[in-house]
Amino acid sequence: MKRVYVNPEFCLGCKLCEIHCIAAHSKHRNNVLKAFKETRFRPVSRVIVEGDNLNSFAVQCRHCDEMFCAKACITGALQKDPKTGAVAIEESRCVGCWTCVLACPFGAVFRHYGEKKYAVKCDLCGGEESDPACVKHCPNEALVLRE
Repeated sequence: MKRVYVNPEFCLGCKLCEIHCIAAHSKHRNNVLKAFKETRFRPVSRVIVEGDNLNSFAVQCRHCDEMFCAKACITGALQKDPKTGAVAIEESRCVGCWTCVLACPFGAVFRHYGEKKYAVKCDLCGGEESDPACVKHCPNEALVLRE
């Protein structure tokens, strides 16, 4: 299964991965300006940059083989796709209890507050054939998609 890997030595902490992740999960998909200006409830980034300008790295779901987040989910909203191996959240089943947020050892599941509360995490941009938005728009190739 393909996963996003981080090369922290190339990360500048610019947070462009966060911005393009938000845009990719908005109704405006690839238009960053419209995603930020015309969206009342902006999506939560599924990748978060930690650190400072000297030592930065991106945190996102590792799509673990042993899924602690899914084991903790009281509704079964987290499932692994048998074809891609990606762990995804079925937002309609999520009740916003945040047990998956607490259970993730990487801190890669985030809370979304909007019209409805639910958990979000990296979904590899919906299993698109191309690279996820964070990888595609990283200017220094600090994020890479590989097996």
